[in-house]
Amino acid sequence: MGHAADLRRAVRRGPVAKRIPRPVLGSPFHLLVLLCSFVLCAYAGVRLLDGDWLMITVWFVGAALIHDLVLLPLYAAADRALITVTAGRTAWVNHVRVPAALSGLLLLVWFPLISGRVSERYAAVTALSAEGFAARWLLITAALFGGSAVLFAMRAGRRRPEAGE
Repeated sequence: MGHAADLRRAVRRGPVAKRIPRPVLGSPFHLLVLLCSFVLCAYAGVRLLDGDWLMITVWFVGAALIHDLVLLPLYAAADRALITVTAGRTAWVNHVRVPAALSGLLLLVWFPLISGRVSERYAAVTALSAEGFAARWLLITAALFGGSAVLFAMRAGRRRPEAGE
C-alpha cells in the first residue's frame, strides 16, 4: 500500500494507459488556422455584400428573428411533446429526432424549389426542370423515418431476452 498522498495523486492522474495528450491551445498553428478562417469569412462577407447589401442584411436579421422567435419555440415544444408521448423511453426519442432534424434541414435548404416558388427562375438559370422536388423530399423523409424505424426494431430485438430464458 502506498501513502495517502500517492493514492490521491494516482486518482487525480488516472490510469497511465488512458492518458491522451492534449493539443496546446494557442499554439502558432491554431492561431494561423483561426486567422485564415477569419480572412475567409471576411472575403465571403465582402463578396456576399457586394450586391444588394441592404436586402441581404434584412434577410439575415429576419432569418435570425424568425428562427429565435418562431421556429425555436415550435421545435422545442415538439420535442417536449415527443418526450411526453414516449413516457420517458429515451430509446425512442432519438429515433424520431434524427430523421426529423435531417428532414427539416433538407426542407429548409430546398424550400424554394419544394414549394415551387422559384421554378421558372431555376429552370432559366440551370436549364433543368424544378418539378419533383416536393415528391423527392417526401421520399427522402419517408426513407429516413423508415430506416430509423428498422434500426430501432433491430436494436430493440437485440435487447429482448428469448422467451425460453
